[in-house]
Amino acid sequence: MFSISSYFSIEYLVILLPISVALYAVLPQKLRRISLLLSSYAFFWAVSGKLIAYLLFSTLSTHYTGLWLSSLQEDCDRLAAATPKENRKAVRVQYRQKQRLVVAFAAALHIGLLLVLKYGPFFAGNINTALWALRIPFALEIPSYILPIGISFYTLQAMAYIFDVYRRKIPADRNLLRVALFMSFFPQIMEGPICRYSETAAQLWKAPKLQYRNLTFGLQRILFGLMKKIVVADRLNLMIKNVFSDYQNYDGFVLAVAAVGYTVQLYMDFSGTMDLVIGSGQIFGMRLPENFQRPFFSKSISEFWKRWHITLGTWFKDYVFYPLSMSAPLKKLTVRARKRLGNRFGPLASGAVALFCVWLCNGLWHGAGWNYIFFGMYHFALILAGSLIEPLAAQAAEKLHIERNSAPYRCLRIVRTAALVCVGELFFRAHGLKAGLAMFKRIFTDFSLSTVQDHSIFTFGMDRQDFLIVGVALALVFTVGVLQERNIKIRAQLAAKNVALRFAAYYALFLFVVIFGAYGAGYVPVDPIYAGF
Repeated sequence: MFSISSYFSIEYLVILLPISVALYAVLPQKLRRISLLLSSYAFFWAVSGKLIAYLLFSTLSTHYTGLWLSSLQEDCDRLAAATPKENRKAVRVQYRQKQRLVVAFAAALHIGLLLVLKYGPFFAGNINTALWALRIPFALEIPSYILPIGISFYTLQAMAYIFDVYRRKIPADRNLLRVALFMSFFPQIMEGPICRYSETAAQLWKAPKLQYRNLTFGLQRILFGLMKKIVVADRLNLMIKNVFSDYQNYDGFVLAVAAVGYTVQLYMDFSGTMDLVIGSGQIFGMRLPENFQRPFFSKSISEFWKRWHITLGTWFKDYVFYPLSMSAPLKKLTVRARKRLGNRFGPLASGAVALFCVWLCNGLWHGAGWNYIFFGMYHFALILAGSLIEPLAAQAAEKLHIERNSAPYRCLRIVRTAALVCVGELFFRAHGLKAGLAMFKRIFTDFSLSTVQDHSIFTFGMDRQDFLIVGVALALVFTVGVLQERNIKIRAQLAAKNVALRFAAYYALFLFVVIFGAYGAGYVPVDPIYAGF
């Protein structure tokens, strides 16, 4: 059976994507949108087989829940218009309660299914541990489910649509095929970005003609993503796998190198995938939202998470943080906190509660394990501490006559933020919370440079040549990032150059990927990391 393991597979890059583009190019507009939908379902079938049933269920329930909410809203408006002015508020309150029940029902379907499939074994295992500790002679059967790839992404996309219809930000779409295409568009169904209906549905259904500029820019983006994934992320994989799987036999320096290496791998893997995803969409003339904005130029953890996995962060902000912080209980908490803590720290109380919920959900979204929960709580603590300390830090800098916008101070903050991120990623990658804590402790209690002195550092999965190739690739990514931070439109400027220079640059990058990509004998294909979340 024809199957696709990732966006970086031959089956996707050489078969499905080119065939989809060719069909799209020769068909009229009304059939182009259908061809996109068929390509999307063909892709998901090739990835998940019969598990496509989950996507169909999610699409149908999303569509009809939206229509249900729309019907209630229309009834409310009609009844309110026919009701005396003094009684209209009661009508709207009554119908708002009905709509909330519909939204709660939809959340129970979508989020409930995700909880059962993804977290059922985790919750059951922890309940059994608690029962054993309490010496209760009973144990739950640990369920085992096959998790559909991408379910964490399209579930949040579905809930965003339902929430936005409920809030009347968008009208419910009566066209099932348009909703289906929005939910399943194949370049982003597996790993995001998590799109909003208002961002992509209309342009997908419009199905514009192929354009040379979109084709070339899309291919450029795909090629750059291939370089990140195949040259860097996959080359780092063997060393990282060896060290994290057998950390007891490595000293603190090697563990620190592995933690930094995994952080680099994760970024190159996910941002490379996003380059390929957004590039694939651009070929068809679709503008998908960016998911990264050079996060390692961030000067704080809060800024980092505004630049990393942007669509997930904005989803939690819009649908968890703001609703919680504006809820009646937390508004009351703010009033009480102002009286006790003053106007500076009082308002942070409700924000802290909402932030805690966001990061608990964020940690669990990435995986069912205590190390993921710890990962979320780690960043919650850092962001909350940053909010508390920032006013004091500004005052201290002013008294010490430190120019906070100076290059040395900004560089210091960037390095500090990167180091904190690497610590978090160590726990994220570790085989459980216990292993993460042991590795972190070992970095400080068993730190040694002996592996550098005896050159054994080059025997753990990467030799000198591998480190050199990774270094050159990272230098290229860093240079591009610096130029983008300065708002220099690299691709637009390259497109303005003569054809010989343009194609020389393209071929140079292509040859770099072909020659130095980590594939072939000795390398095991590595599935994109975020596809498993």
